[in-house]
Amino acid sequence: MARRNANGEGTIYRRKDGRYEGAVYVLTTSGTRKRVRVYGATRAEVSKKLTEAKAKNDQGIPVADRSWKLGEYLDYWLEEVVKPGKKPKTYEQYELVTRRNLKPSLGQRYLSKLTVRDVQTFINQQSVDGYSARRVEMIRNTLSSALTRAMKEELVNRNVARLVDLKAPETGAEAVEVAPWSFDEVQRFLSVARTHRLYPAFLLALFYGMRRGEILGLAWKDINLSDNTLSLRQQLQRVGRELLLTSLKTKTSRRDLPLVEDMTKALEELRALELPVSEEDLVFRTNVGTPIEPRNFVRTFWKLCEQSGVRIVKFHHLRHSQATMLEHLQIPVKTAQAILGHSSPAVTQQIYQHGGMNLKRDALELLQARLRETKTAQADTPGRLVDAIDGNGSRQVSRQSHIWNDLLAWIISGGPRGARTLDTLLKRSTSNTIQQRITEVDVLLRDSRRHWLIGIAAVSVAVKRKSLSSLSQQDVNRSAMASSDLTRQDAT
Repeated sequence: MARRNANGEGTIYRRKDGRYEGAVYVLTTSGTRKRVRVYGATRAEVSKKLTEAKAKNDQGIPVADRSWKLGEYLDYWLEEVVKPGKKPKTYEQYELVTRRNLKPSLGQRYLSKLTVRDVQTFINQQSVDGYSARRVEMIRNTLSSALTRAMKEELVNRNVARLVDLKAPETGAEAVEVAPWSFDEVQRFLSVARTHRLYPAFLLALFYGMRRGEILGLAWKDINLSDNTLSLRQQLQRVGRELLLTSLKTKTSRRDLPLVEDMTKALEELRALELPVSEEDLVFRTNVGTPIEPRNFVRTFWKLCEQSGVRIVKFHHLRHSQATMLEHLQIPVKTAQAILGHSSPAVTQQIYQHGGMNLKRDALELLQARLRETKTAQADTPGRLVDAIDGNGSRQVSRQSHIWNDLLAWIISGGPRGARTLDTLLKRSTSNTIQQRITEVDVLLRDSRRHWLIGIAAVSVAVKRKSLSSLSQQDVNRSAMASSDLTRQDAT
């Protein structure tokens, strides 16, 4: 009689189509028990799958209580996870990507059966359909966020969206290169915008690199004109059909900044104007007291660009311009990061600061001036090698001149056998030139040393005698003999 399997051991049997099927009861994410089935071409294959399922159950790893399709899970994720916990603008972006891109292509795939190949094929098709690299990255990130949540809920074992490769950023003529304004363009723009009612708003963008939403959401309660400070705590955003005031997203974006003199004066002039009162106490508002539509604010900016004759750029690129101007003024990156409200100095340095043509020219001219200065200094002090040689150095150089000859010849020719180049012109002997130079150094050292010793002897004699007239003939002869001996010694 066949042995009956114990509870939890599972069962394996052969199907009518010749394949094998296994089944075992395991714990689900909802706390109930569920019978899961595995399939394979052989009994050994099914036994292995069944053993893995039982091992996970023994470790307390539950299985999904239902077979989620990706589209169903995305709807749940948006309403139950994103909407309650994220900013309204973030929810709007995720919902748009889900509705336009993810659900039409991957919505019918089962969540547990989604593979890296499925997602990679989908991502590649998005690029073929004409979406930019930035848009494709946003699509991948949205799917990745949803799958990360699915991992936390133990519905999938891995996030396959993290394993796909994205297309390399565009280069050449197709790339959208940020070209920040120069100092001259900023001055020309501000000179024209000076008479406009929104002049302080543009000053905030160019002096502090503030975002559009931060400027339009600035309230008078956050400005202290007596202490010349302002605090950034909220922003104005268009979400669907509504204009909403929301808190700033990160801790570093909530920042306090000092007001410079021009900024304080512009805000005082704006406050003196008789404008309709805003319920939100906003600094910048329409003629009827309502918040300014962000798109209308940008259109005003573009009109002023045309009037001032400067390049029309995206309003957000003014942050790049401000960061680049701070770099040009050699402001520390950490300070620039604090002003702009970035999460780290790397974001400021790698994304927002740009090495324009003027910065490159200044750097190369500085390098040129430094190299010229070094060359002149070397020409004025031809014997730099002997600076490290002591008083007996002339003899050391003479005895080891062949070592220096071999070393310099090896450096110039690329090695004793010409390993660096086969050009015979570069392998000419340099021994004659080197020996001549060393001989000149020896002569200079001997002369300097002789004069130095004679000076010491003369000073020593002068100190012992009150005057040269009182010197005895014997002392004079002794000094002359010492000098003669030194001369013969050096000649030897």
